[in-house]
Amino acid sequence: MATSAVSLEPAAHTEAHELSFLRKYIFSTDHKIIGIQFLLMSFVFLLFGGLMAMMMRWQLGFPDRPLPAGQLLPETMAPGGILLPEFYNSLVTMHGTIMVFFAIMPLLVGVFGNFLIPLKIGAPDMAFPRLNMASFWVAFSAGILMMAGFFVEGGHAAAGWTAYAPLSADPEWTGVSGGQQIWLLSIAILGLASIMGALNYITTVVNLRAPGMTWFRMPLSIWSLFITAILVLLAIPILSGAAIMLFFDQTIGTHFFDWTDGGQVILWQHLFWYFGHPEVYILILPAMGMVSDIIANGSRKPVFGYHSMVFALISIAFLGWVVWGHHMFQSGMNPTLGMTFMISTMIIAVPSAIKVFNWMGTMWRGNIRFHVPMLHAVGFVAMFVIGGLSGIFMASTPVDIYIHDTYFIVAHIHYVLFGGSLFAIFAAVTYWYPKMFGRMMNSTLGKIHFWLTFLFYNLTFFPMHDLGIAGHMRRIYDPSQYEFLQPLAPLNRFITVSALLLFTVQILFAVNFVMSWFNGKKAPENPWDANGLEWTVPSPPPHGNFAKVPTVYRGPYEYSSPLVEDDFLPQTRKLASDVDPAAAGL
Repeated sequence: MATSAVSLEPAAHTEAHELSFLRKYIFSTDHKIIGIQFLLMSFVFLLFGGLMAMMMRWQLGFPDRPLPAGQLLPETMAPGGILLPEFYNSLVTMHGTIMVFFAIMPLLVGVFGNFLIPLKIGAPDMAFPRLNMASFWVAFSAGILMMAGFFVEGGHAAAGWTAYAPLSADPEWTGVSGGQQIWLLSIAILGLASIMGALNYITTVVNLRAPGMTWFRMPLSIWSLFITAILVLLAIPILSGAAIMLFFDQTIGTHFFDWTDGGQVILWQHLFWYFGHPEVYILILPAMGMVSDIIANGSRKPVFGYHSMVFALISIAFLGWVVWGHHMFQSGMNPTLGMTFMISTMIIAVPSAIKVFNWMGTMWRGNIRFHVPMLHAVGFVAMFVIGGLSGIFMASTPVDIYIHDTYFIVAHIHYVLFGGSLFAIFAAVTYWYPKMFGRMMNSTLGKIHFWLTFLFYNLTFFPMHDLGIAGHMRRIYDPSQYEFLQPLAPLNRFITVSALLLFTVQILFAVNFVMSWFNGKKAPENPWDANGLEWTVPSPPPHGNFAKVPTVYRGPYEYSSPLVEDDFLPQTRKLASDVDPAAAGL
């Protein structure tokens, strides 16, 4: 059966539902409002993370020039307006932390998990609406706490976003400050929010699917969010536990990671990356699912190899647990164990390649509509392929030993997590914007934003591969101090200028997002001629989503079906040949 004893009946929810402003928009239990709250919060943190990246790039490209508007941050500047190295280390730490934990992760999981799951499976809301509300406010509190670290005495965390011990554990090291402790508390609190959300997602998908919504009639976006929720539930407690152990080392004198008193420095690395590599797929699996929905819609074809796509998602999630050691080839590892991690890392490329070829197979000979979401989805595939191919180099232990501490790694992680995830976010926001706000984003402005972002993104990050191969170290404050890096200075400046242009182009997206919210063209119920359940309700959907429980008769990707004249066949449209799900026991 697709449902359980938990009621799907939305009748009580769809009546006039009078709530105060605070209850409706601030302390809301409606999954759609909570999704939008996550969206706005994440965009703010994305802005902060981007500004930090621009300050870092200015220092790397023009280390001898004052930072523009540097007088706004006098305590972070040396005489002459140059960034202090201690503040630069905090920027490195907080840029990575904010982008991973407070921007990309909540954008992909918090926003679209909340907004889409009930709508796409035919449920009136999440299984636990109050827990859902609490998950947002706990995450928001963690974000405020993280930003407060900039205002404590001694500066914010400066041990890198991975917080490696002993730098992050020993109070005598410069990486430890009140800000480092705030960093650990914030991460632990955010972990609680993530666990609450994951429990809600899993329960909702298992118990609240509409009649006929069998497992293999679910859209790939829901499969990806469901699998991601399982990863979150298993991985986040590991990071939270490690953060609490490190916090105790700093505050009450324990020695979990103190090598001078029986602790294990490498233990932190194992705990962090045992969480950290599943985290990579927490950040990319939702993107893969949503891009699959958009590519099928833009190609007007069913997803090529739907079942293989589902099993590829499951395989990637499983293999993500057995490859964490490839982050530690430099830490000293038994060669046999290193070979095991190397082979398992290369094997994970197989299900990833299956997905890429299936996306290409979906587009092959399709009647492609290059609307803005489709452009970003194709951009995601291109960026993910480049990031995946560069990852194969690092999977090889001998090669990784040479490139691990260079800008080759910076290029790789940005192609996978920033290039891949962010293009998917732009695609998903544009695609489901009409359903969220009842308005259409401007298509012309959206296409200009895509092409400029695609251009400047590649001009920014692709040359970093060359920097890495040439030996340019990462986590470096002033490359002009090293004579052997002087020939790379023009390339560093080129990357900085490209990064500044990439950041500036995002103003187009912000303007389009805000202006369309107030003045955009009113969205029809189904602007993309899509098949999913979310496109059968008004835009934006009412409280409770569906006037009556929907019935599902087919899968989500019946485009260009020979059974109907239209080139799409909604999941809820009943044909004469369709069997009633209740009679079939579905």
